[in-house]
Amino acid sequence: MPSRNSVKLYVENSYYHIYNRGVEKRIIFQDDQDYAVFLRYLKTYLSPKDVDGLRKQLVNSEIPWNEKDKILREIRLNNFNEEIYLIAFCLMPNHFHFLIKQNSSYSIDTFMNSLVTRYVMYFNRKYNRVGPLFQGVYKAVLVESESQLLYLTCYIHRNPLSLVTIQKGDPLSKQPSSYYDYLGLRGTEWIKCKDILIFFSKTNPKMSYKSFVEQTTDFTNIQPLILE
Repeated sequence: MPSRNSVKLYVENSYYHIYNRGVEKRIIFQDDQDYAVFLRYLKTYLSPKDVDGLRKQLVNSEIPWNEKDKILREIRLNNFNEEIYLIAFCLMPNHFHFLIKQNSSYSIDTFMNSLVTRYVMYFNRKYNRVGPLFQGVYKAVLVESESQLLYLTCYIHRNPLSLVTIQKGDPLSKQPSSYYDYLGLRGTEWIKCKDILIFFSKTNPKMSYKSFVEQTTDFTNIQPLILE
């Protein structure tokens, strides 16, 4: 029998919780560089790509050939700026969570295969290993209500609290996530918070998104959607 949420039903203009963890629950981000590389790949896939500008650089005689080779690779690289909206994310030492809206039926599958394949190649090369890094294919589950949508962002952003015993300071600020974007402390172009923040107050602290995340501990209503 397939593991939960490994069999996927894709619907355009819909929200999905995407997650996966390391094979045998192993660490998939061993240091800050690993996190930074994964985030750079996300940025590359989700940010607008100026193909015309890149092509102009190719005909610039002042740019060396090794740089032009990088430009060619960037032109050929998949881009999902118009197809995938990353609503929320969190990277943990041995797993990751995405909340994604896809605008066409199979954008997520192409996006995730591109992202995961590229990261596994980087990771295996860096650590001189071979074979799979993740526990099978990524898991994806369709979000079916506004309530599920809101609670999923909270669940994703609260994930670092599980590290509270091994991290000093505020764990919510330690792990790479979209939480600071939701608090207005950062403005990452490729993270789309607006669909969630419209449900919360910017002026009343008791009705703010920050208050919602800090006070919510019961995730019974999204149990089928989260990491088993």
